[in-house]
Amino acid sequence: MDIKDLKLLIKMITETDITEFELDNSEEKIVIRRGPKTEYINVAAPAPQMFSALQPAAAPVAAAPGTPVAAAAAAVESGETINSPIVGSFYRAPAPDAAPYVEVGQVVEKGQVLCIVEAMKLMNEIECEFRCKVVKICKDNAQAVEFGDPLFVVERV
Repeated sequence: MDIKDLKLLIKMITETDITEFELDNSEEKIVIRRGPKTEYINVAAPAPQMFSALQPAAAPVAAAPGTPVAAAAAAVESGETINSPIVGSFYRAPAPDAAPYVEVGQVVEKGQVLCIVEAMKLMNEIECEFRCKVVKICKDNAQAVEFGDPLFVVERV
């Protein structure tokens, strides 16, 4: 590659948002990098806490009957949950103006889409893994979900 072609290549790269370019063939190797060098920072996780066998474990606090927490716990106990496989935003429909994929009381077939969990601008369709009836929808539309959060309570049919 002559100097004229090299200058043209550098000009093309600086006019775009490309930060690194590499060309390697049998005759020559060209590497062009621009911008600050990327630094990786390693952060140590906090040390796990060790509990003595002499310390009593805290007893879980039971919810009073009739409270929303108790109602949700009762609903979960009466069926299986379908949990979020990823962290993201929960959507009941494919578009804001579209009908929801499923409603409470609906029988859902294996492989049918239940909802979408958006993660990093990727729309991940969550499909049902078995035939079931939707008992409860646990999340509101556009609500953030964590890995393992229950999305639906279902009963196998």
